[in-house]
Amino acid sequence: MDLIECRWCHAQNQPGTTSCDTCGAPLDARDVVSDSGWREAPRLRDMTEFHVGSSTAQVEGELVPVVELALAGGDGVFFEHHVLLWKDEQTALSALNNGGGVKRSLAGMPFVISQAHGPGRVAFSRDAPGEVVVLPLHPGMEVDVREHAFLIATHAVEYSFVRIKGLANVLYGGGGMFMDRFVTQGAAGLLVLHGNGNVFERVLGPGEKILVEPGAFLYKDSSVQLNTVQQNVKTGLIRHGLYLAEMTGPGRVGIQSMYVHHHSE
Repeated sequence: MDLIECRWCHAQNQPGTTSCDTCGAPLDARDVVSDSGWREAPRLRDMTEFHVGSSTAQVEGELVPVVELALAGGDGVFFEHHVLLWKDEQTALSALNNGGGVKRSLAGMPFVISQAHGPGRVAFSRDAPGEVVVLPLHPGMEVDVREHAFLIATHAVEYSFVRIKGLANVLYGGGGMFMDRFVTQGAAGLLVLHGNGNVFERVLGPGEKILVEPGAFLYKDSSVQLNTVQQNVKTGLIRHGLYLAEMTGPGRVGIQSMYVHHHSE
């Protein structure tokens, strides 16, 4: 019998399966795409399960979703420490040695990135309504994610952070925007994000551009170039400045519908 291909991550699944074993996306629901080309990220059903290496992940709840992991021995994930919801007593924790702690703290990012090691159970969530977005990463992939958006990443994923200079962001006084960077080398990995509100994805062609409110930006492939543009609108004698993130393809761009608006007066 023919295997079922997941429309979200393109993994192959056994016939009769209703959700993807790799990312949890429903296999019995069609893609929802707007006329402009934005595709809704798959809404993972309550209690959906998928596999992470030898471990099992389960998504619980819908308004403020929780990702619960049954970690097998030898498996592990890393995360911003404040997203930990609960863990079994035997689930070991440690700190990820990623450097740049002071610089991260000054940028408003977590000083510590923590790790959980199997065997044992552990659960994660963010204190905001939204959606869980599961991004399987094939070897040689690189994804940039806005700060405070990732829930967990597997140990096969390399982690760093970058500053996008010139991207006006009122949270940092117009000095730039920081992003988490996730890279896979010879092994596949898994990245799980939390998007505020609803999450949408669009694939840009080579040279194709789109302007995005900086607060709405969620993730992008590293092949997508990000710059800032300012557009001014006059109302009588008052000038309003609007900063937008200019995305240039090729590659995927993900946005979230619930965000803090960034502007200049």
